[in-house]
Amino acid sequence: MGRQGDIWVTTFSIVACDLAAREWGVAVQSKFLAVGAVVPWAQAEVGAVATQSYANTSYGPKALSLMAQGYSAQEALDALIAEDPGRAQRQVGIVDAQGRSATFTGEECMAWAGGRTGPGYACQGNILVGPETVDAMAETFEATPGPLADRLLAALAAGQEAGGDRRGQQSAALLVVKPEGGYGGFNDRYIDLRVDDHPRPIEELKRLLDLFRLYFGETEEAALLPITEEIARELQTRLRDLGYYRGPITGVYDEATRHALREYSGVENLEERLREDDRIDPVILDFLRRQHAQAQS
Repeated sequence: MGRQGDIWVTTFSIVACDLAAREWGVAVQSKFLAVGAVVPWAQAEVGAVATQSYANTSYGPKALSLMAQGYSAQEALDALIAEDPGRAQRQVGIVDAQGRSATFTGEECMAWAGGRTGPGYACQGNILVGPETVDAMAETFEATPGPLADRLLAALAAGQEAGGDRRGQQSAALLVVKPEGGYGGFNDRYIDLRVDDHPRPIEELKRLLDLFRLYFGETEEAALLPITEEIARELQTRLRDLGYYRGPITGVYDEATRHALREYSGVENLEERLREDDRIDPVILDFLRRQHAQAQS
C-alpha cells in the first residue's frame, strides 16, 4: 500500500477531449475497488486528469485549478510533480482546454509502467503486461470515429484486449464533461458512470452507457415525430392500459393526454426526452410500445 494519505491505484487510463463537441473525459479500468472514485477528474472548458499508481488525489483538483488559470497540460503537470515529494511513485495524465496533453510516470511505479500522448489524448498505465496496452489504447482512440465516450471506451477495451492490468479486472469508470451537459443543464457532468466491482467491468460500462443514452440521449430534431391523430390515439390507448390516461380515445393530443405522457415519462425516467410541443421523441414511443406489449402478454 502507499504511504498514509496515498492510495495505490494500479490501472490503465486515457484522458482525452473532443474540441468540436466541447467535451473532455477520462476512461479507466483497474484491479481495484471503485477506481472511479479516485482516478478521473474533469471540468468543462478546462481539461481532464487521471491520477493513479500511489494516487495523489489532490492532483485532480489542483491540475484543474491551474489549467483554469491558463496553465497548459504540461505546465500543470510540471507544477504538480515539482511540489510532491512522492512523485517517484505517481502516474498522471492530463489534457487541457486546447487539447494539449501530457503524461508522467515516476521511476518507482511498478513495471510495466509508462504512457503515450497524442493530439487531444494521453494514455498511461502501471502493473501492465507490457507497453502493448498503452499502444493499443492510443492507436484505437486515434482510429475510432464518433462521440468521445465511444472512443474512450473503445480505447479502454483495446487496452484490456492487449493485456491490461496484469492482475486482472475489477472496476472501471467513464467520465465526460461538457458545458451544461449535466442533468437539467445545471452542471457540466454529462456522463459519470462507474462499475465498482465486476468480473468484466468494461463490458458492464458499455451496457451502462447504452442505458444512459436511452434515458438521457438527445434525438435530432429531424427525427422527432409529429403527434398525428393516429399517434395521439395510440398514446391514449397505451397510456390508458398502463393506468396513466383516463379520458376517452379521441385522437386529439389534448392537455389530458399531455399530462398522462408527462407522468409516464417521469415515472420511467425519460423526462429529459419529453417535448413540450406537438412532437414526440421516437425513443419514448418505442419504449411505451415495448412496455405495453409486455404488459399485455
